[in-house]
Amino acid sequence: MKGSFVVLAVALLALCAVTAVAADFGGKWVAQVPGRQGAAQETTFAFKVDGANLTGAVTSARGEQAISEGKVSGEDISFVVVRQGGQGQVKELYKGTLAGSEIKFTRTREGGAGGGGRGGPAEFVAKKAN
Repeated sequence: MKGSFVVLAVALLALCAVTAVAADFGGKWVAQVPGRQGAAQETTFAFKVDGANLTGAVTSARGEQAISEGKVSGEDISFVVVRQGGQGQVKELYKGTLAGSEIKFTRTREGGAGGGGRGGPAEFVAKKAN
């Protein structure tokens, strides 16, 4: 009986820890994101977390775009932004990992280009806004 209580207590603590980490993604984050020819562009990410679901928007000089397919799993986050580009729709895939008060992101574009026209993924860090 005593062993069952200990196992239950440990399981509840682990669940609380995962929930606390997921909640840390909520709010506004600001990053300098590589853009055309590598020039940095200030971008704001506004996230709302509901369990494992993520909603919100990405705002840059190109305007505000809603995120879709948003997911949170422990310290990891992923979502999609669809933008209208000069040659049609562009699907941007974002994956990030929480590291303290920062999210380390990798952005790829459907079809392989992701680094502001350089053909590879773009990596950047977003910091929690005050």
